[in-house]
Amino acid sequence: MKVLVAVKRVIDYNVKVRVKPDNTGVDLANVKMAMNPFCEIAVEEAVRLKEKGVASEIVVVSIGPKACQEQIRTALALGADRGIHVETDEEVQSLEAAKLLKAVVEKEEPKLVILGKQSIDSDNNQTGQMLAALTGMGQGTFASEVVVEGDKVNVTREVDGGLMTLSLNLPAVVTTDLRLNEPRYASLPNIMKAKKKPLDNMSPADLGVDIAPRLSTLKVEAPASRQAGVKVADVAELVDKLKNEAKVI
Repeated sequence: MKVLVAVKRVIDYNVKVRVKPDNTGVDLANVKMAMNPFCEIAVEEAVRLKEKGVASEIVVVSIGPKACQEQIRTALALGADRGIHVETDEEVQSLEAAKLLKAVVEKEEPKLVILGKQSIDSDNNQTGQMLAALTGMGQGTFASEVVVEGDKVNVTREVDGGLMTLSLNLPAVVTTDLRLNEPRYASLPNIMKAKKKPLDNMSPADLGVDIAPRLSTLKVEAPASRQAGVKVADVAELVDKLKNEAKVI
C-alpha cells in the first residue's frame, strides 16, 4: 500500500514570531524554519504503518519555495522513501494547496493520504477536508488512532463527548492530531542516506493548477501585550476588583 504524506515548511514553533513594521505579514528574515509539528506526526504515522508491514512505500510531498526541500529531506531521513517538491515562490492558500495535492494524488494513486490537521502559521485547518472533497475520498480528521484493516482504515478521533471511531473505505484522507503519536528523531546515518533518496521537482503549471490567491491579507497585527497582574490582600478585595474594575461579575 502506498501512503502519501503532505508536509509544510513553517516558522519553528520555538521562535517568537515578529510582525513586519508595515503590518503586511510576518517577518521571515533570518528566522529558523522547520517542518510543521502536525506534519511530523503525519510522517511518523506513515513510518509506523510501514514498520508494521501495512505500507509498502511512503511518498512525501511539499509545496513552496526551493527551501522546502530541507523539510522533504527531513521526512526522508525519518523513513519516507521518496519526495515530491511542487516548487513555487507564490503564496499558496488552502484551496490551491488542496488542488495541487489532488493532482499529485491522481498521479501517484496512493491508498492513504495523511496530513497534519493544520499548520501553525496560517492555522486554517482546511486543506485536508478540501482535498477529501476534491478527490471524493472519505475523510477522518483529528485522528488520535489509525488502524488499517484490509481495504478499510479505522480512525479514532477526539470529540467533545469523548471518542468517535470512523470506518473508511480506502483510499482515504486522514488528518493527524497531537495525541496520535510521538515523532522520532532522525539519526545521523539516516540523514546521510536521505540525501541519496529520489526527489522529484515540478511546478504548479506541470500539474495544471492555477494558484492565483482568492483571499488577500489586509493587515497583520501582533496580539496585545499582557498586562501585569496585581496582588490582593484578601477575597473581599479580589471580589471588589472583579466587580468594579474588571466588571466580569
